[in-house]
Formats: sequence, structure tokens, C-alpha cells
Amino acid sequence: MLGIHDLPLFIASGLLLNMAPGPDSLLIVTRSASQGWRAGSAAALGIGSGVFVHVFAAALGMSALLATSAAAFALVKYAGAAYLVYVGLGLLLHTRRVQGEDVPAAPPLPLATIFRQGFLSNVLNPKVALFFLAFVPQFIAPDAPHKAWAFVALGLVFDFNSMLWCHLLAWAAARAGQQWRLGAGAGRWLARAAGLLFVGLGIRLALSSQRG
Repeated sequence: MLGIHDLPLFIASGLLLNMAPGPDSLLIVTRSASQGWRAGSAAALGIGSGVFVHVFAAALGMSALLATSAAAFALVKYAGAAYLVYVGLGLLLHTRRVQGEDVPAAPPLPLATIFRQGFLSNVLNPKVALFFLAFVPQFIAPDAPHKAWAFVALGLVFDFNSMLWCHLLAWAAARAGQQWRLGAGAGRWLARAAGLLFVGLGIRLALSSQRG
């Protein structure tokens, strides 16, 4: 049907790829550990919405533009890198001291804001677009009658499995955050560590190449 082959292999490979650490996983863990499962779920749903954009863009051929146009790739790459650095700096700088104790500078982020962070973190990463362009076609037969629809179908399967993993990750991180019951000072250092990782990932993305 639709010219799709080796679907079990596609699902298994997709799950393993989703488990690899990256900006999306870091965002989910950070928000879940600090604000609970609902915050992690909001980040995961934002990431899943970003995957939808990549899937349909790739099916329409827009990812091919990123693969062949250095200017288009650079534009999206630097926008994504700047956003990751922005999120990281926010985690690093939004602390203050109140009566001699370190506490978060701002109240917990609204779920809509966390959703938007997840969406932008994913959709502004050109590596995700190129991943779909390189990975998904391997499971579509050359003589498939409707390659675009086959691409979309596989993308939706990948996104569904991704949401299962991301929500499991959010649950585990939220449980860990509750059990550790981090104090204000420990929470501050955790936020700073995550901030440094986000800044590092942003710099790494900015320095990457199309083939990197």
C-alpha cells in the first residue's frame, strides 16, 4: 500500500533515533524536571507539531531546497542556532537572590510558551528537515504510485512514535524531579547546566555544514 516497505524496520529505527539526545530531548527533560509532566508534555507536543511541518515540507519538496541551496540552509540554520542560544541564555540569566537564597527569577512558564519553545526548537533545526529527506525515502519503493502520500504516511508514523517516547521521557523526568525535590540552589544550578547545553548546541548548529 502506497509503496511503503519494511515498515517494522522503519518503526524500530525511528524509535532508536528518537532516543538519541539532542535539543528536543533536553528541552523536555528541563521543563519536566522543573515544572512537572504537563510542562514536559507541552514541550513534546510543540516538538511533534514541528515534526509535522518538516514532514509536509519534505513531501512538498521544500527540504530538497535546504539540501541544495546553501543560502536557504544557512538562513534556517542561523535562525535555529540563535533561538537555541536565546533559550539557553534565558535559563542562565533568569535567576536572582531573594533574602540570601537563590530562586528562579520568574514564575513557571505558561504551557503555551513551553509549547512554542518546543515547536520553534524543532522547526528551526534544518538538520531535522535533511534527516527526513535522507531517511524516509529509503522505505518508499522507487515505483510507488504516490510517493508524496507515502512520505506523509511514514512521517506521521514517525511522529506518533516520537510522541510516545517524548511523553515517556517527560514522565520519567517529572518523576525524577519530584523524588529529588531539588532545593532552590540545586534547581538554579540545574537550570544553568541546561542553559549551557542549549548555548553549546546553538553554537554547534551554527558551525555545522549541510553535510555535517
